[in-house]
Amino acid sequence: MSLQWLSLVGVIWLQSINGTNSNFPAYSSELKRILSITQTQLNNLAAASDAGKLLGWISGTAAAHFPLWIVLLIGATLGLIGYGVQFLFLTNQISSLSYWQVFLLTVLAGNSICWINTVCYTVAIKNFPLDRQIATGLSTSYIGFSAKIYTDIVDAVAPNSPSERAKLFLLLNSVVPIGVCIVAAPLARDVIVGKSRKLAGGFIFMFLITIITGIYAVTTSLGSANSKILTSFDNSYRCRPFLDPSPCHSFV
Repeated sequence: MSLQWLSLVGVIWLQSINGTNSNFPAYSSELKRILSITQTQLNNLAAASDAGKLLGWISGTAAAHFPLWIVLLIGATLGLIGYGVQFLFLTNQISSLSYWQVFLLTVLAGNSICWINTVCYTVAIKNFPLDRQIATGLSTSYIGFSAKIYTDIVDAVAPNSPSERAKLFLLLNSVVPIGVCIVAAPLARDVIVGKSRKLAGGFIFMFLITIITGIYAVTTSLGSANSKILTSFDNSYRCRPFLDPSPCHSFV
């Protein structure tokens, strides 16, 4: 039974870092500036990630014929290429990329998400045959935690430079998934579950952890947003020219 729960933990780790497409707004402005493209072309780049998911059936076919750890590493490698080449482009390690090359790289990066998702769903369904809906839903909810994880790392390393933040988001998108996939691969696998039975107590505990994690993510995000708004307001107030040195009210 412990292997069942370890496999679910591995799946949650994978889902927590698999929402890399949610980081696109963080570096899209930098891509728009360097490529000198229009807003419409930028919107098409955003759609390219979803276009890559239309090829998600390939990962399903691969999962039916190859071990899950191979499927997992293929997905992570696709993300490494898709995001990594864009990172090298922003850091001038690659002299030039055309718009369509960046478009295809974004499609590739979007498709990489499907490979990791396929492994996560397969493990959740096979290892929890009587509770597969709960296991799948529980693990999928952690995709929304990805943006929080990546943003907190970037805030700690490059809090004030938009250009550096864009580069760091792309770097994290490329290396974090493959690192976590290597660590989680031994856990995210089929296990012999023996006689299937309900695991209500364990799922209640996992739900409590998920709820606490969600509350923490929301409250800290709101606190960070309020802090940035107050800082921006304070800076704008301090930088405002002192136009009228006289008192606001005069008495005759």
